[in-house]
Amino acid sequence: MLAKQAAPKRAHGAANRVRIVGGRYRSRLLAFPDGTGLRPTPDRVRETLFNWLGQDLAGWRCVDLFAGSGALGFEAASRGAARVLMIERDANAVAALEKNRGALGAAVDIVRADALAWLGGNRETFDLAFVDPPFDSDMAALALAGLAPHIASGGYVYVEQGAETAVPPGFVVHRSGRAGRSHFALLMKE
Repeated sequence: MLAKQAAPKRAHGAANRVRIVGGRYRSRLLAFPDGTGLRPTPDRVRETLFNWLGQDLAGWRCVDLFAGSGALGFEAASRGAARVLMIERDANAVAALEKNRGALGAAVDIVRADALAWLGGNRETFDLAFVDPPFDSDMAALALAGLAPHIASGGYVYVEQGAETAVPPGFVVHRSGRAGRSHFALLMKE
């Protein structure tokens, strides 16, 4: 008997595409490669997140630590963030991010690096960090453990993973939700 294969990720009937839900690039499709644990944040979850944050991120400094498809980082850029930095270690994903950046004309920076190693050597401060690592990995907890010095006072961290978020010291849960197997939370730095 043949094993059932998972259905390809789709947006508007196209495999391995995700749609930007708001801002300047609204309705544009982003292509991304297949990858183990790569599950872009669904449209309705991104819509909820940016409703929580407010639609206008003008002046915000954002980092997407496990960029993958780039859906979260490109959403932030679409909504006017002053700086968006995407960190991704997979070469195919980085190539797709660069192609999407060019197609959109988005002013985002893309760094090919391991997110945890990059975080350990970084000295920048951000208003918003996206922590959406490969699904069912333990990388969210590892990233959260070292993230506090990189988030401005009153800044936010969005976490998406297969389990509820253990809130690290110095943060409080601002909002949280669940969609299917995904648990997501918006943490605020005290």
